[in-house]
Amino acid sequence: MTIQWHEIHAAPSMSGLYAKAATRRKITGTTLPDVGLRQVIQVDQQRLAAYRKVCGFTENGLLPPTYPHVLAFALQMQLLTDRNFPFPLLGLIHLSNRIRILRPMGGVSQVRASVNVENLQPHAKGAVFDLVTRIEDQLGPLWQAESQMLCKGVQLDGALVEEPAIAALELTEVGHWTAPADIGRQYAKVSGDYNPIHLSAASARLFGFPTAIAHGLWNKARTLAALDDHLPEANIEIEMNFRKPVRLPSEVTLLASAAGSSGKLRLVGAGELEHMLGSWQPVA
Repeated sequence: MTIQWHEIHAAPSMSGLYAKAATRRKITGTTLPDVGLRQVIQVDQQRLAAYRKVCGFTENGLLPPTYPHVLAFALQMQLLTDRNFPFPLLGLIHLSNRIRILRPMGGVSQVRASVNVENLQPHAKGAVFDLVTRIEDQLGPLWQAESQMLCKGVQLDGALVEEPAIAALELTEVGHWTAPADIGRQYAKVSGDYNPIHLSAASARLFGFPTAIAHGLWNKARTLAALDDHLPEANIEIEMNFRKPVRLPSEVTLLASAAGSSGKLRLVGAGELEHMLGSWQPVA
């Protein structure tokens, strides 16, 4: 697919984007748009500091490995609420997320972000596609990510995407923390992601959840903060498969391989409820 890139020169109105998301509830097609969005974005140091605090990252001079998602979030919203995008944003389910840190992310004050969607495939529960995000600095490609998203109710021809088989893991406990009842609201303030399923029990129930659930990307960020001494700063690919949601409030336990260039991890709750499975390895 050839992507038609559009340059964005001004920050969109987030309230306007959320209004568009709230009023679009129908599937309008089965073809992804070939349009991508690009924008030069400044790194706000106050917002970055607040993000570090909410997610547990220390101040080490580097952008946290998940922070580029925050930098590109408004662009992602703009793309996924465009009238040419066929699926309603509210109701999309984040199945997995893979990031690649190509170089150390230190001294970054301005980036060029780009987002597009691709790789639409049938799934047992509907259809999945990849939301692709790339970050460049003055030296070139710095970071990239693919988030696999599920839209229920879409019918496509072709072989179904199957969930990856996960081998039994020999892991050691490396962390334990509480996801407090208000972490969805805390994370929304620093990320811009005000999806109602994360904010309160009342708003989550409107979408079929008995209580609010933690953002998947907060779970990933909090996990990577706990693994800061485990992982290389760059030339690393980190993938997470989101399993059962973390209902708020909850206590969770992180198990992981030994520190090194590659390894695996598992985030579990009470009764060994599996919330997240992940791995890291050098960039191929």
